[in-house]
Amino acid sequence: MNVNAIDWSLFWPPVRLSLQVALLSSIVAVVVGVAVAWKMSRTSFRGKVFLETILMLPLVLPPTVVGFLLLVILGRRSLLGRWIEAIFSAPVIFSWWAAVIASVVVAFPLVYQTMKSGFNGVDRDLEDAGRSIGAGEWQVFRYITLPLAGRALMTAFILGFARALGEFGATLMIAGNIPGKTQTVPTAIYVAVDSGNQTMAWAWTISIIIISFLMLLMTRQQRDSKASF
Repeated sequence: MNVNAIDWSLFWPPVRLSLQVALLSSIVAVVVGVAVAWKMSRTSFRGKVFLETILMLPLVLPPTVVGFLLLVILGRRSLLGRWIEAIFSAPVIFSWWAAVIASVVVAFPLVYQTMKSGFNGVDRDLEDAGRSIGAGEWQVFRYITLPLAGRALMTAFILGFARALGEFGATLMIAGNIPGKTQTVPTAIYVAVDSGNQTMAWAWTISIIIISFLMLLMTRQQRDSKASF
């Protein structure tokens, strides 16, 4: 292979897979994060601080530690891993679904914290007004709380997408680096650098910088528009 030229047949698969994994994992992280953040922001119970600390752990743990724990939980020797393999006739480890799971885990704390801040910023009097006219908790959430936290929702999705897009350590641990199957842009960059293919490494690096820049730019625009009101 000529290391001075970009092999487009090798360039696009990791990019497509990274976008696919980031999109799906950010959607899952947002759905779960919204539900958990809403519940946690509206309830108080013993051990709440302890539970929130656990939820935020993936944000500070080394990605390889997260990957190792997922490997233990989802591996073929674990009860959950065997159960998944029995249902789908294939192990989840070293599949692109494993990359999605790793990305969900590492993106969740950002989504959760953003949505919790958004829900805490909603005027409780407006929610009480909805309840006073007969609205149930789901209706209050659907028609009052969530729309008022809309900017936080968009920010949470963008941050989750950007975090999932750049995930490396945990993904490498449980999904591996199989070209055309589980190889994402970060793992492709690692292999390219290790093999001395600087051209491909730069091509993938520039692509992920551009995508991340656009996502963060959208986040800043969301914050600026919110501050203008």
